[in-house]
Amino acid sequence: MKTLPLVAIVVVTATSAFAEEARQVDAHEHGVGQLDIAFDGNQIAIELHAPGSDIVGFEYAAESSDDRAAVDAAVAKLAVPLDLFVLPAAAECSVVQASAELESEEEHADEDHAENDEEHTEADHAKHEEESGHTEFHAEYLLTCAQPDAASEITFTYFETFPNAVELEVQVVSDAGANAFEVERNNPKLDLRGMF
Repeated sequence: MKTLPLVAIVVVTATSAFAEEARQVDAHEHGVGQLDIAFDGNQIAIELHAPGSDIVGFEYAAESSDDRAAVDAAVAKLAVPLDLFVLPAAAECSVVQASAELESEEEHADEDHAENDEEHTEADHAKHEEESGHTEFHAEYLLTCAQPDAASEITFTYFETFPNAVELEVQVVSDAGANAFEVERNNPKLDLRGMF
Protein backbone atom coordinates (compact mmCIF):
# COMPACT_ATOMS: atom_id res chain seq x y z
CA MET A 1 0.00 0.00 0.00
CA LYS A 2 2.60 2.51 -1.09
CA THR A 3 -0.01 5.17 -1.83
CA LEU A 4 -1.36 5.05 1.72
CA PRO A 5 -0.24 8.03 3.85
CA LEU A 6 2.22 7.26 6.63
CA VAL A 7 -0.35 8.06 9.36
CA ALA A 8 -2.77 5.43 8.05
CA ILE A 9 0.03 2.88 7.68
CA VAL A 10 0.98 3.37 11.32
CA VAL A 11 -2.68 3.15 12.36
CA VAL A 12 -3.30 0.00 10.32
CA THR A 13 -0.05 -1.55 11.57
CA ALA A 14 -0.98 -0.86 15.19
CA THR A 15 -4.50 -2.15 14.63
CA SER A 16 -3.16 -5.21 12.82
CA ALA A 17 -0.79 -5.98 15.68
CA PHE A 18 -3.71 -5.81 18.12
CA ALA A 19 -5.82 -7.95 15.80
CA GLU A 20 -3.00 -10.51 15.45
CA GLU A 21 -2.89 -10.89 19.24
CA ALA A 22 -6.67 -11.32 19.32
CA ARG A 23 -6.56 -13.89 16.48
CA GLN A 24 -3.90 -15.90 18.30
CA VAL A 25 -6.09 -16.05 21.37
CA ASP A 26 -9.27 -16.88 19.43
CA ALA A 27 -7.60 -18.95 16.70
CA HIS A 28 -9.94 -21.14 14.68
CA GLU A 29 -13.17 -19.67 15.97
CA HIS A 30 -15.33 -20.71 13.05
CA GLY A 31 -17.81 -18.12 11.89
CA VAL A 32 -15.78 -15.19 13.27
CA GLY A 33 -13.48 -13.00 11.19
CA GLN A 34 -11.50 -9.84 11.90
CA LEU A 35 -11.93 -6.57 9.99
CA ASP A 36 -9.68 -3.56 10.59
CA ILE A 37 -10.69 -0.19 9.12
CA ALA A 38 -8.59 2.99 9.20
CA PHE A 39 -9.91 6.35 8.02
CA ASP A 40 -7.34 8.97 6.99
CA GLY A 41 -8.65 12.03 5.16
CA ASN A 42 -10.38 10.81 2.04
CA GLN A 43 -8.82 7.35 2.21
CA ILE A 44 -10.05 4.19 3.90
CA ALA A 45 -7.70 1.26 4.48
CA ILE A 46 -9.36 -2.07 5.24
CA GLU A 47 -7.83 -5.42 6.20
CA LEU A 48 -9.82 -8.65 6.52
CA HIS A 49 -8.83 -11.97 8.09
CA ALA A 50 -11.40 -14.77 7.92
CA PRO A 51 -11.16 -18.51 8.62
CA GLY A 52 -11.25 -20.70 5.53
CA SER A 53 -14.39 -22.38 6.83
CA ASP A 54 -16.22 -19.02 6.81
CA ILE A 55 -15.37 -18.32 3.19
CA VAL A 56 -15.27 -21.71 1.41
CA GLY A 57 -16.67 -24.10 4.01
CA PHE A 58 -13.38 -25.89 4.78
CA GLU A 59 -10.05 -25.09 6.41
CA TYR A 60 -7.83 -27.80 4.97
CA ALA A 61 -5.50 -27.16 2.05
CA ALA A 62 -7.44 -27.27 -1.22
CA GLU A 63 -6.61 -30.56 -2.90
CA SER A 64 -9.39 -31.44 -5.32
CA SER A 65 -10.25 -29.42 -8.40
CA ASP A 66 -13.58 -28.48 -6.75
CA ASP A 67 -11.75 -27.18 -3.67
CA ARG A 68 -9.32 -25.18 -5.79
CA ALA A 69 -12.22 -23.75 -7.82
CA ALA A 70 -13.99 -22.73 -4.58
CA VAL A 71 -10.83 -20.98 -3.36
CA ASP A 72 -10.36 -19.19 -6.69
CA ALA A 73 -14.00 -18.05 -6.71
CA ALA A 74 -13.69 -16.82 -3.10
CA VAL A 75 -10.50 -14.87 -3.82
CA ALA A 76 -12.23 -13.24 -6.82
CA LYS A 77 -15.18 -12.21 -4.61
CA LEU A 78 -12.90 -10.95 -1.85
CA ALA A 79 -11.05 -8.79 -4.37
CA VAL A 80 -14.16 -6.61 -4.84
CA PRO A 81 -14.50 -4.86 -1.46
CA LEU A 82 -17.36 -2.50 -2.31
CA ASP A 83 -19.53 -5.54 -3.13
CA LEU A 84 -18.88 -6.92 0.38
CA PHE A 85 -18.71 -3.76 2.49
CA VAL A 86 -21.20 -1.31 1.01
CA LEU A 87 -20.75 2.37 1.78
CA PRO A 88 -23.41 5.01 1.00
CA ALA A 89 -23.38 6.12 -2.64
CA ALA A 90 -23.13 9.74 -1.46
CA ALA A 91 -19.59 9.03 -0.16
CA GLU A 92 -18.50 8.41 -3.78
CA CYS A 93 -15.93 5.77 -2.81
CA SER A 94 -13.83 3.84 -5.28
CA VAL A 95 -11.20 1.13 -4.98
CA VAL A 96 -7.57 2.21 -5.34
CA GLN A 97 -6.05 -1.16 -4.43
CA ALA A 98 -7.44 -4.58 -3.57
CA SER A 99 -5.72 -7.88 -2.91
CA ALA A 100 -6.95 -11.18 -1.52
CA GLU A 101 -5.28 -14.52 -0.89
CA LEU A 102 -5.55 -17.76 1.01
CA GLU A 103 -2.93 -18.29 3.70
CA SER A 104 -2.28 -21.41 5.73
CA GLU A 105 -1.30 -21.34 9.39
CA GLU A 106 1.45 -23.73 8.47
CA GLU A 107 3.06 -20.94 6.40
CA HIS A 108 2.81 -18.56 9.37
CA ALA A 109 4.13 -21.19 11.75
CA ASP A 110 7.08 -21.87 9.43
CA GLU A 111 7.84 -18.12 9.32
CA ASP A 112 7.60 -17.88 13.11
CA HIS A 113 9.72 -21.01 13.45
CA ALA A 114 12.45 -19.52 11.25
CA GLU A 115 12.43 -16.26 13.22
CA ASN A 116 12.37 -17.80 16.70
CA ASP A 117 13.93 -21.22 16.21
CA GLU A 118 15.99 -21.04 19.41
CA GLU A 119 12.93 -20.26 21.54
CA HIS A 120 10.75 -23.17 20.38
CA THR A 121 10.02 -25.98 22.82
CA GLU A 122 8.63 -29.43 22.17
CA ALA A 123 5.21 -28.11 23.24
CA ASP A 124 5.44 -25.44 20.52
CA HIS A 125 6.21 -28.09 17.93
CA ALA A 126 3.27 -30.23 19.12
CA LYS A 127 0.98 -27.21 18.88
CA HIS A 128 2.27 -26.54 15.34
CA GLU A 129 1.49 -30.11 14.32
CA GLU A 130 -2.01 -29.81 15.80
CA GLU A 131 -2.72 -26.51 14.00
CA SER A 132 -1.18 -27.25 10.61
CA GLY A 133 -3.63 -27.45 7.77
CA HIS A 134 -5.89 -24.60 8.90
CA THR A 135 -6.31 -21.84 6.39
CA GLU A 136 -7.31 -18.21 6.55
CA PHE A 137 -8.29 -15.73 3.88
CA HIS A 138 -6.53 -12.39 4.03
CA ALA A 139 -7.55 -9.31 2.04
CA GLU A 140 -6.33 -5.72 2.00
CA TYR A 141 -8.08 -2.78 0.42
CA LEU A 142 -7.44 0.91 -0.11
CA LEU A 143 -10.43 3.07 -0.97
CA THR A 144 -10.70 6.75 -1.75
CA CYS A 145 -13.91 8.69 -1.17
CA ALA A 146 -14.79 12.05 -2.75
CA GLN A 147 -17.16 12.75 0.19
CA PRO A 148 -15.70 10.80 3.13
CA ASP A 149 -18.04 12.51 5.63
CA ALA A 150 -20.94 10.80 3.84
CA ALA A 151 -19.50 7.38 4.74
CA SER A 152 -21.96 7.19 7.63
CA GLU A 153 -22.44 3.42 7.66
CA ILE A 154 -21.29 0.14 6.20
CA THR A 155 -23.72 -2.56 5.10
CA PHE A 156 -22.09 -5.98 5.28
CA THR A 157 -23.27 -7.93 2.24
CA TYR A 158 -20.22 -10.04 3.12
CA PHE A 159 -22.59 -12.26 5.13
CA GLU A 160 -24.83 -12.85 2.10
CA THR A 161 -21.80 -13.67 -0.04
CA PHE A 162 -20.29 -16.07 2.51
CA PRO A 163 -23.11 -18.02 4.24
CA ASN A 164 -20.79 -19.68 6.81
CA ALA A 165 -19.64 -16.31 8.19
CA VAL A 166 -21.49 -15.40 11.37
CA GLU A 167 -19.62 -12.43 12.85
CA LEU A 168 -16.88 -9.92 12.15
CA GLU A 169 -14.92 -8.35 14.98
CA VAL A 170 -14.34 -4.83 13.66
CA GLN A 171 -11.70 -2.33 14.75
CA VAL A 172 -12.23 1.21 13.44
CA VAL A 173 -9.49 3.82 13.74
CA SER A 174 -9.96 7.46 12.75
CA ASP A 175 -8.99 10.94 13.93
CA ALA A 176 -11.70 10.53 16.59
CA GLY A 177 -9.90 7.50 18.09
CA ALA A 178 -10.25 3.73 18.01
CA ASN A 179 -13.46 1.76 18.46
CA ALA A 180 -14.26 -1.95 18.53
CA PHE A 181 -17.50 -3.52 17.31
CA GLU A 182 -19.02 -6.89 16.60
CA VAL A 183 -21.04 -7.00 13.41
CA GLU A 184 -23.24 -10.06 13.10
CA ARG A 185 -25.14 -11.76 10.31
CA ASN A 186 -28.50 -10.92 11.91
CA ASN A 187 -27.61 -7.18 12.07
CA PRO A 188 -25.21 -6.56 9.18
CA LYS A 189 -24.79 -2.78 9.51
CA LEU A 190 -22.23 -0.63 11.25
CA ASP A 191 -23.07 2.98 12.11
CA LEU A 192 -19.99 5.16 11.48
CA ARG A 193 -21.51 8.50 12.50
CA GLY A 194 -19.39 10.34 15.03
CA MET A 195 -16.19 8.57 14.02
CA PHE A 196 -14.79 11.43 11.93
